[in-house]
Amino acid sequence: MAALYCPATAIVLKSLSSLSFPASPPGRFGFSARAKMSSLSTQASLDSSPALPPLPESRIVQLGCGAVSVDFLATVASYPKPNDKIRSTSLKIQGGGNAGNALTCAARLGLNPRLISKVANDAQGRGILEELEADCVDTSFLVVSKEGNSPFTYIIVDNQTKTRTCINTPGFPYMMPDELSKSSLFSALDGVRLVYFDGRLHETALVIAQEAKQRGIPILVDAERKREGLDDLLSFPDYVVCSANFPQAWTEAPSVPSALVSMLLRQPNIKFVIVTLGEAGCLMLQRCEGDHSAEMDVDSLMELLNLRSNNTIAIPTCISSAVTKLTAKGIGTVIGRLFVGTAEKIPSSELIDTTGAGDAFIGAVLYAICANMPPERMLPFASQVAAAGCRGLGARTGLPRRTDPRLAPFLQ
Repeated sequence: MAALYCPATAIVLKSLSSLSFPASPPGRFGFSARAKMSSLSTQASLDSSPALPPLPESRIVQLGCGAVSVDFLATVASYPKPNDKIRSTSLKIQGGGNAGNALTCAARLGLNPRLISKVANDAQGRGILEELEADCVDTSFLVVSKEGNSPFTYIIVDNQTKTRTCINTPGFPYMMPDELSKSSLFSALDGVRLVYFDGRLHETALVIAQEAKQRGIPILVDAERKREGLDDLLSFPDYVVCSANFPQAWTEAPSVPSALVSMLLRQPNIKFVIVTLGEAGCLMLQRCEGDHSAEMDVDSLMELLNLRSNNTIAIPTCISSAVTKLTAKGIGTVIGRLFVGTAEKIPSSELIDTTGAGDAFIGAVLYAICANMPPERMLPFASQVAAAGCRGLGARTGLPRRTDPRLAPFLQ
């Protein structure tokens, strides 16, 4: 296969501020442009290696709408108490935002993602674009405002508890649907294999979702938490990936498994829904067809699968039920399969930062759908990618490339 071409290898990144970093001459967000271009060149050549399976034929992932930002990451020995004054132990400035992170992950895995979002024509906005382009994310459909400010987030990473706290400042002015012309929308959707939304900028997302649905393009929605407009957007997806708290918050079901049943009943177009559970792994309910007379309570089935799961294995694994009629008391019944995925057991000495772990998981799911991976491979693969991301400071530092040896067992 021909090497992946990325025009961004010609970009020379500029400095964002007067902050100094211990690495060789820093780029806009503190990384070396020469090192970045070298890594892209290496990635292009390795992607063509005969040792790897071929990339999915339909390699373009198009983001309907989503968040991008600049992340200011400060690590601290422990989270400060009110009115405390403390020093950071390290500082990193890097691109962020759910959509930006997920598509960066997908690009490093070998897809050709396109992104629709909005930034301002300021130093932060220019840095956001340059970093995305350096990772071969197509930014030609982003809206750049002449005025206002680009989104940014302060992130405090607590080394003691291995947690992070995010303080986000939204971009201004907000993106509106009329800023995306019909011709741009049609061009953005041309040849697209899969559309992805992170739940932000919902007015524009709905316009894109409607057009994608008319064209028969599958849609994946990231349901991180309840947001304005998300209920309308959830009437479109074929696939949903949720945070741990979303299913019960949205359905008011008494448990996560019963909440997944409720989601499939409320939205008959959804083929599968995944809920990520951090170090506890993930849970997936896949809709199936057929006539199955045997019924089983979905909570009881999850308990049985958890008993079968081998938690002593360090690498991610997945077990599943047979296709059956799954019931949730007081909610209803669906025919499907339940999957329980484990997370990698990351040694404490290697766990740096969980920022963007969910975005990395979604980026890997985007790749897996395009590669037609079965769920039994997709879930461990996505968990492995997310775990790799947790070994670096920030959402993108640790994101693996397709040639990473840790991914080889899942890609062969």
